[in-house]
Amino acid sequence: MEEGVDYYLNENGLMVFTAAYHLKRGYCCKNKCKHCPWNFGKDGGRKTSKIQIKSKPK
Repeated sequence: MEEGVDYYLNENGLMVFTAAYHLKRGYCCKNKCKHCPWNFGKDGGRKTSKIQIKSKPK
């Protein structure tokens, strides 16, 4: 992990993961992370996505 890319330290000295880190990890942990690229816990609890995943045609 690289500071400034994958995480940063907030004013309380706590590690905060960036959206880039979450995308590298590849899934939502459903902990309402501050920089969740899947917006879990935001928009009234409705899970929306900033990224689009194309599905394979059937």
